Amino acid sequence: MPNLPTLYATIQKNCHISDGNFAQDYGLCTYLLKMRQLYRWEKKLPLTAKLSQQDIGNWLMAREQLWGKLAAESFDCIPVADKCYDPFDTIAINRVLLPQGLVYSGGYGHFGKPLFFIGCLHQHEWREGLEIFIVAEEYARDLTAPPAMSQNKMIFIRQEALRQTLWENIEAWNWKKAENHFVQLLEIYQAHQNLEAALDKMTQDEIDSLIYHEIGEVKVGQLLGEDWEKMLIALAGTKAEWFARAVRDHLADCLVTLPRILEQAQTSTLLLYLANLKGIRKALFPSLLTACQQGLQTKNNRLSLQQVVNKGQNYWLTVAQSLLDLYQTHPQESTQLIIKQMEQISL
Repeated sequence: MPNLPTLYATIQKNCHISDGNFAQDYGLCTYLLKMRQLYRWEKKLPLTAKLSQQDIGNWLMAREQLWGKLAAESFDCIPVADKCYDPFDTIAINRVLLPQGLVYSGGYGHFGKPLFFIGCLHQHEWREGLEIFIVAEEYARDLTAPPAMSQNKMIFIRQEALRQTLWENIEAWNWKKAENHFVQLLEIYQAHQNLEAALDKMTQDEIDSLIYHEIGEVKVGQLLGEDWEKMLIALAGTKAEWFARAVRDHLADCLVTLPRILEQAQTSTLLLYLANLKGIRKALFPSLLTACQQGLQTKNNRLSLQQVVNKGQNYWLTVAQSLLDLYQTHPQESTQLIIKQMEQISL
């Protein structure tokens, strides 16, 4: 095995380089929220711990100074077993690390931002020809930590990031005195009695849905072809990118995630899905929101949700193909054309 502290430090440096180049792409509120997430993770603070504004302010200034120094540097190769690998050669790096109980990923996220992490392997399995890694504690990570990611035929589920996301959702629901389905969700998990236990149970319940969403993402990628990824790179950092990703999310969910949730017929799983339906995704698919809410009232009403899901499979595939056509036929104007088209679309 390599020198683990050196390995972790190298990956973390690459994370800093990426953050230094892309942190400015986030809006102020999103940026501060992500910085708070990163601070908690780095300091190994409980999610419920109160943060010292002075401490986090000093840390933030020091981190931004570090990013400023590193932003112009190139990514370092990853030192593993007497070799140094390209940081995006995830398959080769994991071939060495997995037998040691470690998982690595180097890929791209929103805005075309490079994303890196390394963590402890919790579970390794295969589903529908896809290799799935469930990751527990992480030893290096970016400012951005998606709970789930797909890369080629690999799916990464990050438990720490998922648990943190669920905690922040609970905070938001409590602040906003949110709708009844959020209240019902918290009651089912008895969050007001034991928040830590509730978060653990929510995290485990959500993992399966995340896996099936990522399976759906892979299937959508096969349907749309390589030009879809090229389009996302071309649209990176624009509203058109968010629209395109929302369309792909809805298609993946209608093809795989929601049928799986309907098979399970568990109220808690549907509530978790509904709780995460927000932003552009929520605005584009109002009929899904209505059908989910009706499906929570009685089991018979889940028939309407099945009908919406069936309709969504064809609808969002057609929309996705139309966005791809705009990109292929009008590459220079595709950003504005996609925004204009999507502002008139909803199901």
